Amino acid sequence: MSSRIIPVQPFDYVVFGATGDLTKRKLIPALYHRFLDGQFDETSRIIGVSRTKLSDAEFQELARDAVTEFVEEEYHHKGTVDRFVKIFSYIVNDVSNPAGWGDIKKALRDDPKIIRAFYLAVAPDLFEPIAEQLSKTKVYRRDSRVVIEKPLGHDLASSMEINDGVAKIFKEDQVYRIDHYLGKETVQNLLALRFANTMFEPIWNSAHIDHVQLTVAESVGAGTRGYYDESGALRDMIQNHMLQLLCLVAMEPPASDDADALRDEKLKVLRSLKPITNGDVAKNTVRGQYKGVSSETTSVASYQDELPADKKGSRTETFVALKVEIENWRWAGVPFYFRTGKRMASRVSEICIQFKPIPHSIFDHAEGAPKANKLIIRLQPGEGVKMMMMIKDPGPGGMRLREVPLNLSFADTFTERTPEAYERLLLDVIRGSQTLFMRRDELEAAWKWVDPIREAWERASEPPQSYVAGTWGPSGSYALIERDGRTWYEGED
Repeated sequence: MSSRIIPVQPFDYVVFGATGDLTKRKLIPALYHRFLDGQFDETSRIIGVSRTKLSDAEFQELARDAVTEFVEEEYHHKGTVDRFVKIFSYIVNDVSNPAGWGDIKKALRDDPKIIRAFYLAVAPDLFEPIAEQLSKTKVYRRDSRVVIEKPLGHDLASSMEINDGVAKIFKEDQVYRIDHYLGKETVQNLLALRFANTMFEPIWNSAHIDHVQLTVAESVGAGTRGYYDESGALRDMIQNHMLQLLCLVAMEPPASDDADALRDEKLKVLRSLKPITNGDVAKNTVRGQYKGVSSETTSVASYQDELPADKKGSRTETFVALKVEIENWRWAGVPFYFRTGKRMASRVSEICIQFKPIPHSIFDHAEGAPKANKLIIRLQPGEGVKMMMMIKDPGPGGMRLREVPLNLSFADTFTERTPEAYERLLLDVIRGSQTLFMRRDELEAAWKWVDPIREAWERASEPPQSYVAGTWGPSGSYALIERDGRTWYEGED
């Protein structure tokens, strides 16, 4: 089965922060794959902007190196790479210096049929100055688009300040707040799974679902990322990625697949979250920080050992577990358990929908008790959907019940390459499709819910619980779910 490639209009994509790690590791490889598949051609251009002094040729060589390093070798088509890098040009510009802005204006084409997009792969404190200069130098157009990357603030107040700065120039329908998790194929398949199949929606509620688990685990550590110690797992993962996953799992059916119809329903979920405040924080949240492990075969540094000298003693959490409740008719009484962290047992992102047990078993004399059904949605790695069901084990000699998976593996079903998240999102900006981007009121609702948890942790005298690198987190995370008579799903890696 081959995917249908729909070309986009010609565009001028201006990337601020063009020499940064995000551009080299994600943006250039994503654009190359879309170019390779014929979704755009030489009528489009990519204009890099940064303080680093480079010529056009040097920036083109940077793009070539990014393709060589971060694109699988089987897709290295020399002729295509040569054509691709020729659409790159470069402008040296310090945001604080007005001198370079005239060069940006000259580089852009005036044709209204050419989409004009600005990707701000820079620190958030530069968003407003860039937006103001785009307006002052008449580079801004009402039909242009701006893409902004997280972190979009460290709390509600700072998030509002950042968005207010961008909103002085760009209208809400021009702003694309990117969250790469929403570009993952499996995440989008949540919508198809729920709303394109008659079997699930009638049972997608508290009458049939016991609880839901959302796990985003990373086996790598935080390393020396300065940003991470300022952020922590709550801000880095819960406030954006995991709350967005929750919204897609829990939202009501939208009237259509229109961007605002979808985002309206996600917003309702965020506004229905039961606040976790005061005494509930100690009861319904766990924060942890990984410690090192050393043996004859393994040596892993602790989070504290990875920090620079001036950060030693940091109480930044590298793990979070939460018990979340949604106060509406569909989900009343159904807990949602979140778990995310660094240096965990394996790298896995998945959603486990745990259905309620059968009301009465007729198999009193069978070997093996019936287990409640589970629906496992694996986001990464090994993307797919798996339904755990009970069957009779084949053979004579009585009834033997066995749990087996009905397994939809994306790799087995779709033999062609699955595009990365940024590939879809970058060109959705050109299409003008905001379905997979966060609206401002969504972002602010998420911060409003997260802030009391963070503030309570900051007031608490207890440090984060320790957990050994390479495990599934601190003991408190097991107590969080087991005191409700449930256990974490830890399936195949």
